[in-house]
Amino acid sequence: MEIFLIQNGDLIIRLALSLLLGGIVGLERTMSGKPAGMRTYALVSLGSCLFVLISEIVRQTLGGMNGFDPLRIASQIIVGIGFIGAGSIIFQGNNVHGLTTAAGLWLAAGLGMAVGFGLYQLALISSLLTIFIFAVLWRVERFISPDTVPEKSE
Repeated sequence: MEIFLIQNGDLIIRLALSLLLGGIVGLERTMSGKPAGMRTYALVSLGSCLFVLISEIVRQTLGGMNGFDPLRIASQIIVGIGFIGAGSIIFQGNNVHGLTTAAGLWLAAGLGMAVGFGLYQLALISSLLTIFIFAVLWRVERFISPDTVPEKSE
């Protein structure tokens, strides 16, 4: 008995694509030796997609129930990932480490949410831009200010 407008095949595509895009972004972090790598980014993206799909399915199942808004679940994803990101930030004297990891995890949640809502092109473009930020802008920062940007650091 299929009661959902989102078909099973589409559910699988959305979940797999969110896992793939999060994993690709996390691959760069793994290659940079960061503790939050492929698995973490893939899980954040996949989990965000899952929560969005749950909200969409519940919305479809409950129909016009007053007061139900799937964007409320999406907003709570952002809050929850902020909590995880805050845990990845480390203060050592005057130095702060983990800000880029926290921002990347936050963005991976956005990737999963975009895929969950079926916004594939937005998710793909955002993934490519994120990899550009991680891989290319680090080198630009290092070139501009070599004393303040350590090698393979955030």
